[in-house]
Amino acid sequence: MNQKAILITGIGILTGAIAGYLYYHFVGCASGSCAITSKPVNSTLYGSLLGGLFFNLFTNQKK
Repeated sequence: MNQKAILITGIGILTGAIAGYLYYHFVGCASGSCAITSKPVNSTLYGSLLGGLFFNLFTNQKK
């Protein structure tokens, strides 16, 4: 991976983490039985994983 790909993926991880926490804060889970949205750590980590994977699609990989 080159420097640009690492930067784009890092921005995706940060964006996903913020989006995951905001989802927990504003939507969340009222009953507490939801696996992902019941705790802020879970939703933040899940969001950062999805954000990193999504932004990684926009990197240019040489084969």
